Amino acid sequence: MEITWQNKDGKEQSLKRFLRKRGVSQRLYRKLQNGFGAVKLDGQKVQLATTVPKNATVTLCLPAEGSDETVEPSFAPIDVIYEDKYWLVVNKEAGLTSVPGPSNRTDTLVNRVKGYLQQKNAFDQAPRIITRLDRYTSGLVLFAKHSFAQAQIATQVSSHLMDKRYLALVTGEIKEKHGFIEGPIARKENDVKYLIDPAGKPAKSEYWCEAKNAELSLVRVKLHTGRTHQIRVHFSENGHPLLGDKLYGGSRSLIARQALHAYRLSFDDPFSQKKLSFTAPVPADMEKVITQAF
Repeated sequence: MEITWQNKDGKEQSLKRFLRKRGVSQRLYRKLQNGFGAVKLDGQKVQLATTVPKNATVTLCLPAEGSDETVEPSFAPIDVIYEDKYWLVVNKEAGLTSVPGPSNRTDTLVNRVKGYLQQKNAFDQAPRIITRLDRYTSGLVLFAKHSFAQAQIATQVSSHLMDKRYLALVTGEIKEKHGFIEGPIARKENDVKYLIDPAGKPAKSEYWCEAKNAELSLVRVKLHTGRTHQIRVHFSENGHPLLGDKLYGGSRSLIARQALHAYRLSFDDPFSQKKLSFTAPVPADMEKVITQAF
């Protein structure tokens, strides 16, 4: 992988300082010193003990990362929303597990993305999942194509700076047009469920009610934190379980899975310095319920 920057800082500076300001960790810098990869200045390979003139271009050249042999490729199709040399955004179907686990190690979204990269003879074939969705939640999932890209976006993930929006159908009538649900979330003891618990991790969800009747409400939700089952727990514990969410008490009369879709994802691309924003269409099973109900 090659990443190129231009020195627009208005002054010449050491190559080490230039790279550190652009997210090259001390650990990676030491690896560069020991012959891992290379650095080019205006297209010419240089030693690290050099100076970067104003407006010069610096290219970080990193070797291909080996494929994780513990992850089998699956060649089942994926719905690619966006792809460049650093990122891959995929629209995950409901029912597909995000990452390999004890119950499924061969055909998860990660397996499929690995197969997709292999078929393209991609430079790097070890996909790194950045955002995850529950098995029966559909929508946008972000992958980094290289560990350096993963490291560059880590702060946005840990600080909850990525803008993740969901569309949900919940049981009952939501009275407020706009509101927040806050409540710390913890795992229920000896159970797969989560619940609001003072001992849990802080969680905050913001919602807008788009349509409603006495039995059902259509809400758009923004996550301000990223706890496991956050939307499902927050709405169920406030008396409005997601439609189809058997685990949290939602009726399955109209849809066979939790009616939750990650329809929008936005983040600041650390390479282009631009905001990237993507949307995924509402899947057919949710669209059918929305059309019939409203």
